[in-house]
Amino acid sequence: MRAYVLGFLLSMAVATAQSAKTEIPRLYDGKPDLNGVWDIPYTNDMGRGVPGGLPFTPLGAEDFKNYDPSKFDYTGHCLPAGLTRLVNTPMPMEILQTPKKSVFLFEGFSSYIVVPTDGRKHTKDPDPTWYGESIGWYEGDTLVVDSIGFNEKTRLDTIGHGHSDQLHVIQRYTRIDPKTLAFEITVEDPKMYTKPFTNKRTFRMNPGELMEYSCMENNKDLTAGHIK
Repeated sequence: MRAYVLGFLLSMAVATAQSAKTEIPRLYDGKPDLNGVWDIPYTNDMGRGVPGGLPFTPLGAEDFKNYDPSKFDYTGHCLPAGLTRLVNTPMPMEILQTPKKSVFLFEGFSSYIVVPTDGRKHTKDPDPTWYGESIGWYEGDTLVVDSIGFNEKTRLDTIGHGHSDQLHVIQRYTRIDPKTLAFEITVEDPKMYTKPFTNKRTFRMNPGELMEYSCMENNKDLTAGHIK
């Protein structure tokens, strides 16, 4: 009798685990289905939620202290936002998955990032760009996006935390139910920060579509001289 009860409980546990695993939408190959439009929580300060604040190096602290967006804000001049500021915007993002790549479309700044998931590695010395070089892979039900090769022309967030050309960003996207994505982003930059730091957020499914974004339309930062 005892063995029967134990076997019954074990089978119930297995069934429950299998049910939980199939609860999220999946693609034909079993990978989690991340397709859709997702609302992004606006994060203007990546230091929030980091115990003790961001771990600046002396260079990083000095850079942030001297940052003055009234003198020059590159996004106000419609230059590319940079990877971390894209995933910090209050505007939605759409994910398109294929077997060999995932494409991230951002309403903000009308930007996109293509992430190969075909097993390739980073190039040895990528040319520095606004959004860096990204590659991806799956760890269970999590899509991991690893990005390097950034130029030094952007900021991590709206309030202006800086980074260098040694910036290394890892994002993790995990679909936890039909309407929710768990998101985690880790920033590493030994020039500007003494150790990596991580932000965690939750993205919710948006039933709508991405809208047109025109940086120059009614841009008072430029037309009314808000920034110089």
